[in-house]
Amino acid sequence: MKTDCTIRYERKEEQREVENLIRESFYNVYRPGCSEHYVMHVLRDDPAFVKELDFVMEQDGRLIGQNMFMKTVINADDGRDIPVLTMGPICITPELKRKGYGKALLDYSLEKAAKLGYGAVLFEGNIKFYGKCGFDYARNFGIRYHDLPEGADDSFFLCKELIPGYLDGVTGVYQTPAGYYVKDEDVEEFDKSFPKKEKLKLPGQLV
Repeated sequence: MKTDCTIRYERKEEQREVENLIRESFYNVYRPGCSEHYVMHVLRDDPAFVKELDFVMEQDGRLIGQNMFMKTVINADDGRDIPVLTMGPICITPELKRKGYGKALLDYSLEKAAKLGYGAVLFEGNIKFYGKCGFDYARNFGIRYHDLPEGADDSFFLCKELIPGYLDGVTGVYQTPAGYYVKDEDVEEFDKSFPKKEKLKLPGQLV
């Protein structure tokens, strides 16, 4: 655990500051501009939002990171719905990325989720980073990503059991919570209320 920072619950009065932190972290990374700050804004009012797992990381009185979780399900092939978590947006302020803060925040968050009794976390991420925190390809658990054609690249889809053996005997399809799907026009309108930034098309973006 990093000793020069603290992790605590997000406070209502700092929600806007958290959204700006997310915006600064994601802007022009995966697409020109970003939508993650609006996603966070919307998800806080979603019934699936886990308030007990809504964290910020603070250093010298300044917010430097955040993470949050949503409840969702795996539609198992045997007809059951298996409760699981998904995660994110998770971010660290750009100037402190790749210095261990993200891993510290993630490890803390996952430990808290496990203590609350949640069995597994599935989400979209890079195995090179999240593998260090115990994530593996979801396919190795027999879990498929919804709407992904058979044979398509699923290396972005990751899973970690919080309760060992929680997914034993489970195969099925993971469902992304509906709240993550936001309209571009709504993102654009929301983004206007933040300081102006230039959208750039950069190498390596996904969209």
